[in-house]
Amino acid sequence: MTLTTDALAQILQTYGLWLLFPLAVVEGPIVTVIAGWLARLAILPLVPTVLVLILADLVGDLLFYGLGRFALGRLPGRWRDRLGLRPERLANLATHFDTKGGRTLIIAKLTHSLGFAALVAAGAARMPVAPFLSFNLVGTIPKTAIFLAIGYAIGEAHVAINSWIGWGSILIGLVGVGLVAWWLTRKIWSRP
Repeated sequence: MTLTTDALAQILQTYGLWLLFPLAVVEGPIVTVIAGWLARLAILPLVPTVLVLILADLVGDLLFYGLGRFALGRLPGRWRDRLGLRPERLANLATHFDTKGGRTLIIAKLTHSLGFAALVAAGAARMPVAPFLSFNLVGTIPKTAIFLAIGYAIGEAHVAINSWIGWGSILIGLVGVGLVAWWLTRKIWSRP
């Protein structure tokens, strides 16, 4: 059963903040847009809505972090090798998150489509939880504010907005993959 944005709006209108938290953990941006729209209509209280959305986003980030930290280590060795998770690569990943983890997390959070990989990678690199949450909070606040403002301004167009978020995420993801491919190609060709 697929939950449409209209059904999601109806559920939030009926159950309010009680369901906003779990829905925001699962669906994120479109729930934030709809919550902004419902706040404009005075169906949801604005300040508690913002706090619930930020908390839900951070809990979702922690779930992906936990996946990287605990689940990837339980994969059989040959699967880890296929995913490129050899010990030396994980050591490089840990070094990256020690020195550039904050920047990586904030950029990934703001680009939306690259967030999943960065969150899982931070967990796999065993980045300490306090800095992980701090950097994600820095990225979550403007992201939540933007989606909430979109919902507050033009939330009745939530079906179209959901489509725009999807296409925008795909476009940003493709650009990200292209940049990584370009960087890897440059790195390989520059070797002696």
